Amino acid sequence: MLTAGTGVYAGTQLQEIKAYLNGNIQLKYNGTPIQARDEKGNAVLPITYNGTTYLPVRAVADVMGVAVSYDAKTSTVELGEKAEGVAIAKDFKDMYYTKDPAQTTYLGKDYKEAFFDNAGSKRSSSFMLYPKGKYQKLYLQVAAVGEDIDNFFVNDSEKDVKLKTDTIAVKDGLKTIEVDITGVNELFVNADLKSSGAMFVPLTTSYYK
Repeated sequence: MLTAGTGVYAGTQLQEIKAYLNGNIQLKYNGTPIQARDEKGNAVLPITYNGTTYLPVRAVADVMGVAVSYDAKTSTVELGEKAEGVAIAKDFKDMYYTKDPAQTTYLGKDYKEAFFDNAGSKRSSSFMLYPKGKYQKLYLQVAAVGEDIDNFFVNDSEKDVKLKTDTIAVKDGLKTIEVDITGVNELFVNADLKSSGAMFVPLTTSYYK
């Protein structure tokens, strides 16, 4: 955007323009000065072109508390919740991850992939998720098996901040827990299980948006 002249790159919708990085523009949000930054944390400047100032969309979205991501395949910038959910099964890793139909089936339905902790002792059961700041919400399905779960929570792992606390009763069946995960890179999901209790999380129907 700093090059002179005009023209269109072959096979694309990109058009060369002459624009300026404008270090004179100061940004404030609710009266408080802010520094626009890219996804790597580097400071970025507004751009001025033909009398109009353009702000970096990621920096503005971060300040406003709105998730932002870019789909390179469709050249689409997405703000807020995605049009379609993205299952947490992708790249999920944990010792209690299973594809065994005997363990992925709950109330007669086979969910194909699941987190199923039935270790059989009083314990804390947990796993990590990595939304990487791309999503607005997490819709997590959880079922208590055998015994109620009295203490369940989801933490922002990097900031050590609780985003959601809940209880899950056996009678609830699959309970959908909605969590605001705007700007969150890592999630720690934990439940305190009783010795005769287990936790079932279907990974194919739990999703980010």
